[in-house]
Amino acid sequence: MELKLSSPQDCIGDFTYNFIWQHKGAKLNPPGTIPSQLGASYSYENIVEALKSGEDVHIKGDVGKRVGSSLGVDLVYSGGNGKELPGMGSIIVDGNAGSYLGMSMLSGAIYVMGDVKEPLGNIVQVQSDLEGYKKFVSITWLLHHPEERAITAILEPNEFKEGELLLTDGILRSTLAARCMNEATVHVNGDVGISVGILMRNGLVVIDGNAGVNAAALLNGGTVVVLGDVAEFVGVEMRKGVVLVKGNAKGFVGAKMTGGRIICRRTKPIPPVTEKKLETGDLALLSKFGVSGLLTLNYGRYEV
Repeated sequence: MELKLSSPQDCIGDFTYNFIWQHKGAKLNPPGTIPSQLGASYSYENIVEALKSGEDVHIKGDVGKRVGSSLGVDLVYSGGNGKELPGMGSIIVDGNAGSYLGMSMLSGAIYVMGDVKEPLGNIVQVQSDLEGYKKFVSITWLLHHPEERAITAILEPNEFKEGELLLTDGILRSTLAARCMNEATVHVNGDVGISVGILMRNGLVVIDGNAGVNAAALLNGGTVVVLGDVAEFVGVEMRKGVVLVKGNAKGFVGAKMTGGRIICRRTKPIPPVTEKKLETGDLALLSKFGVSGLLTLNYGRYEV
């Protein structure tokens, strides 16, 4: 499928249609024609269905924000299981790409000839098999498929080391490790954007720097550790798992949380979340990341 654009358009290949379950079609109508097309009238839905069927979508021109969001996800909203869809097609862009490329992406690939604006989504650049293009794949896909690492070379300075993915390129990413289901570790030398660890069910994410809003949103297992500060709504709608914030949590801690626990500097959580006494496992986790002795008195355990 070939799509020619005279101006950049957002949400092409966005499997969520910009979170249609929230806006009910007010922001984006899946059967609606993508604006600024030349010589065709494909809809947002046409693009998604083509990708699901394994067809590549080749875009001539620049694209806007949120291209390839949740690419390769069998969305629960659509009756799926929230896991990877096999045999995904690729998105190929003969131009520049806007921010949030590959948000919560799970499988498939995105190729971009031009520049990509930060922050990125849940993607990392790998060696390209298309000359003249940068190639991006899902970070979670690499965590789920260790057998692919031998044939999918991550570009330096990022690397897998002793089974751990080390992200040291300084690029800001949002939705990092989204939907991870494996016992895998990601270590970020720097900051992350919004929704780190969203919908994780397993694994460990360690952030040396700060995290944006909605860190560990909808967490359903695994552990998210932020050694810097987090913005508002850490652990929003959290169900299971553990969040540790070594720095400061800005506010609205645990909003709509139903399970799991948050360990952070003592704060006023959103009811019905309450502060509990730190347990042996909490103290061990704090000690592992440099908080011990009297310093632990500054921290609380927050759960429903």
